[in-house]
Amino acid sequence: MKTLFSFSTLLLLTLTTAFGQVLTRGTVNGHVGTQAGKPLEFTTMMLLKAKDSTLVKGAISDIDGKYAFENVGAGQYLVAAQQIGYRKTYSVPFAIDEAHPAHELPALAMSDETKNLKEVNVVAQKPFIEQQVDRTVMNVENSIVASGNTALEVLEKAPGVTIDRQNDQIQLKGKAGVIVYIDGKQTYLSQQEVSNLLKNTPSDNIASIEIITNPGSKYDAAGNSGIINIKMKKNKNFGTNGTFILGTGYGWVNNLNGVRDDLPKFNTSLNLNHREGKINLFGNYSYVNRQSAQSNQITRNIPYNGHTTYFDQNSFRPNQFTGHSYKAGMDYFINDKSTIGVLVNGFSNDWRSSGQNNTLISDENHQLTSKAITQTNQGNLLSNLTGNVNYKFDYGKGREWTVDADYVHYNGKSGNNLATQYFNSENVIFRPNQDVRSNMPSTINIWAFKTDYVHPLKNGGKFEAGLKSSYVNADNNTLYDTLQQENRQWLPDASRSNQFLYKENINAGYLNYAGKFGKLKVQAGLRAEHTHSIGNSITLNQTVDRNYLNLFPTVFLSRQLDTNNVLNLSYSRRIDRPDYQNLNPFVFYLDPYTYQKGNPFLRPQYTNSVELTHVYKNAFTTTLNYSRTTDFINQETPRQIPAENITYVTAENMGSMDNISLNLSFPITVAKWWRMQNNISTYYQHYQTVYSGSPYEVKIVAYNLYMSNNFTLSKTLSAEVSGWYNSASQYGFYRAQPMGGFSVGVQKKVMDGKGSLKLNVNDPFWLNHFNGRAAVQDIDFRVQSRWESRQIRLTFTYRFGNQNVKSARQRNSATSAEQNRVSGQN
Repeated sequence: MKTLFSFSTLLLLTLTTAFGQVLTRGTVNGHVGTQAGKPLEFTTMMLLKAKDSTLVKGAISDIDGKYAFENVGAGQYLVAAQQIGYRKTYSVPFAIDEAHPAHELPALAMSDETKNLKEVNVVAQKPFIEQQVDRTVMNVENSIVASGNTALEVLEKAPGVTIDRQNDQIQLKGKAGVIVYIDGKQTYLSQQEVSNLLKNTPSDNIASIEIITNPGSKYDAAGNSGIINIKMKKNKNFGTNGTFILGTGYGWVNNLNGVRDDLPKFNTSLNLNHREGKINLFGNYSYVNRQSAQSNQITRNIPYNGHTTYFDQNSFRPNQFTGHSYKAGMDYFINDKSTIGVLVNGFSNDWRSSGQNNTLISDENHQLTSKAITQTNQGNLLSNLTGNVNYKFDYGKGREWTVDADYVHYNGKSGNNLATQYFNSENVIFRPNQDVRSNMPSTINIWAFKTDYVHPLKNGGKFEAGLKSSYVNADNNTLYDTLQQENRQWLPDASRSNQFLYKENINAGYLNYAGKFGKLKVQAGLRAEHTHSIGNSITLNQTVDRNYLNLFPTVFLSRQLDTNNVLNLSYSRRIDRPDYQNLNPFVFYLDPYTYQKGNPFLRPQYTNSVELTHVYKNAFTTTLNYSRTTDFINQETPRQIPAENITYVTAENMGSMDNISLNLSFPITVAKWWRMQNNISTYYQHYQTVYSGSPYEVKIVAYNLYMSNNFTLSKTLSAEVSGWYNSASQYGFYRAQPMGGFSVGVQKKVMDGKGSLKLNVNDPFWLNHFNGRAAVQDIDFRVQSRWESRQIRLTFTYRFGNQNVKSARQRNSATSAEQNRVSGQN
């Protein structure tokens, strides 16, 4: 409570300071386009101070290439325009003063040619969180408190994003089903495996993270709560350059005996880019070696035959992760119109854990009756190889055609050994030990092809169309053995083993139109997806065959009310298909009393969403969203077998969920050396379903806060302080208690600006932990989780070579909707 009070007080004081300032009003207007005179829409415009090129304001050009900066104070300025595929362009310096309160700039003509601009030295830095019209952007690259973190820890700071570490779920504005892209390509991993991948991806390799809550028809229809696109660092024009990163960290957490476990971390990466003539070569390699740990306390009450049994379980799982990731590719510019490229990327991850679960069992009088101690040894090897061939033909004047063909291969092997000893209340073994081991090999192959066409129209609009086809073949095998105590031999356990084959073919097509009617911008699209899937449990001789066609319309409206106000309205319909592994009727054990189970009868869930956004002065953004999800997939539905004192979780379709959210984002310049970004998100959720034959309904209002403070202490020294707070929230049957934390970081530029040292302290007071409860009918259990969120990290970055080498082309591969559904066990 003290944390929330301090956080709110700081927010109130800074608001009072900011709005108490008297601003000298001035305006800057202009137009941006190509050298041929074609307007360039959605160009990033930056108002910079002429003296040192620091950023003052940002704006986005409209469909006619027009832009405006309002409430500009007196001073000397220049304007910079930035657009992908074009050289950054600058205006001549100009003044805003009493004699010239308004300034109309000459048109800025952007070129794709490479020219050295020597007269302007730009040192502007984007804010950590940037609110754009259709998305929220986290500029990770220059953040101090993000340095040395993992991608998941950075994502935890994003406005509206909640990380459920207990269940490895990423939620956006209170909704799960987030689709994660990396460089425009979907990860093809389940929520659980995506969470694990992001846990072990260094933030120092990330340039920015985009959060898109209402994607258009061009995107795959998967993802009921939106898309998170993680953009990795790129380089920029002719020559060779690169970036070398070396980071180390240290965290700690207490084990079951109350003794502190020290958890060191290490990461390094190398990014290279070379462009010579018509060939652009690029590649990177990253290595991560980190130790982590998580402790859990679970209390359960199990009623049966008029009596209640009480469980008190404590577990501690230290983890060791070693990961290698790589990417290599080439773009060949055949001529001015045609470009062909190849891309190969992948990773090899080795995750191992050796822990202990202590379970105390008491009777209805809370008297200890028995104790079970389970030693667990778990391992997960997962490798991925992705190949992409792409072709782009540029007809000129915005008309283009692209083709992508992809092949993705996943190979996984996970295993878990459980050895359980049973003791009575006198701490004497009273029944034979139970030893169980599992081996879970899995192979997933994905083939996909897509083609897109963009055709500009005479009225300034454009028409887009595309086709996509994907085919998935997954083979998951679950093999269990039980140790016979008499002869110490392992025997196959057919009752728990299962082989599951899954095949899926999705064929899709879309049409999209964008144009302008007077002052109203319109974008409307329709996507059709036909799905045919067959899930075949070989062991159970059970087949689930589904064949369905869906239409997914999207509509976006935008109106510039005046120079300060923009209003956007959007609607979309989306689908979430079950993860491949969730369809597998496997059983994964935590201990003899707790396990997770698959469900081959899961159906897709559908979401209709409406969003209204108001943008004031390209900075203050207010977003109101309503969505309704039917056949809602609850990933962690609790079930019990009371006669055996067993509790397990499984994924089930659970009726409907209504979600209303309100998000406010506003930057504040407290002083010349102090910039703030603030985000407030609140949402109302209403769950309605039937659980074990009885109606189940939940209504809850929740919110989260985020604040970052950037301090410029000198030309080479800067600092950052950020904090976040999530109120109590509900997801399905689980009520989570409030969570929060803050980070402090310092950055020092060295080696004439080519290098930097960043020191970051994350969650110094260990405020970030999970505490939740599920209570419905005969289910009543509580969970408390802690992990090494309290960490200190040091990162060194060195940039070498020509830093103006043009980056590799951004492209959205054909396999952009399937990888997010590959599952893992970590």
